[in-house]
Amino acid sequence: MSTTTTQPDGTGTPGQDTAQELLFEVKGHVAHLTLNRPKALNSISHDLDLRLQQAWQEINDNPDIWVAVLSASGDRAFCAGADVGGGPEAHASRLALGGGLTGIGGPLLKLKKPLIAAVHGYALGGGFELAMCADIIVAADTAQFGLPETKAGIIGECGVVHRAIRQLPHRIAMAMILTGERLGAQDALQYGLVNEVTSREELEAAAAAWAEKICAASPLAVQAAKHAALERAGYPLEVALATRFEPIEAYANSADSKEGPKAFAEKRKPVWSGR
Repeated sequence: MSTTTTQPDGTGTPGQDTAQELLFEVKGHVAHLTLNRPKALNSISHDLDLRLQQAWQEINDNPDIWVAVLSASGDRAFCAGADVGGGPEAHASRLALGGGLTGIGGPLLKLKKPLIAAVHGYALGGGFELAMCADIIVAADTAQFGLPETKAGIIGECGVVHRAIRQLPHRIAMAMILTGERLGAQDALQYGLVNEVTSREELEAAAAAWAEKICAASPLAVQAAKHAALERAGYPLEVALATRFEPIEAYANSADSKEGPKAFAEKRKPVWSGR
């Protein structure tokens, strides 16, 4: 597939406008989203929240997009959370932080496709939660994950603490929540929060390598597996085992389900269509 630069609503443009708060580009089967407010530490403004919501919807609806990579411009931060200086309009849409991906203060948007977060610098508060919404996290060695809310005397709709306590060892998460102290990239790797640590210069390439690995698998099978794993993650094993998952059942009638065995019999790599 050719490289396509798009607006978050999917309409094509001649090139990226660097004034945009979100850069959205599709290369092959990979959607690349870049938070583009470096002077504001890539905090989520009202406009950026709207643009992200449009981008997630485009990714969900476009069958030719198989995986998404979320990164940020500048060198200081991945995302410092909500833009607290955004004024009352920042909460008017109730899309929730990150276009609804985190579900903070609004409806939770479920991304069907795998999401890779490429994190560098500060990932704080809602920015930390935005990273934890990803299925794969690649971190630069400069990454610092933190929950500064209690240290700053601010606490509200704290979805980030619920994700942290589920994705980190209990006492590590509680120490971060209660003290506001940050977690560095190597410690995050040790505790299983991130999949890989690399240099800032190699971060983009590392995220692209993970996207390539995912694209080598059947996209429909990947989406069905993600749905099944997350839909019953908080349930007892017995309930999960007894659940029928519609995406898995639908996959049985797809072209990709036939391509896998055919490619194996012909001793070649499968050519997935995502159909």
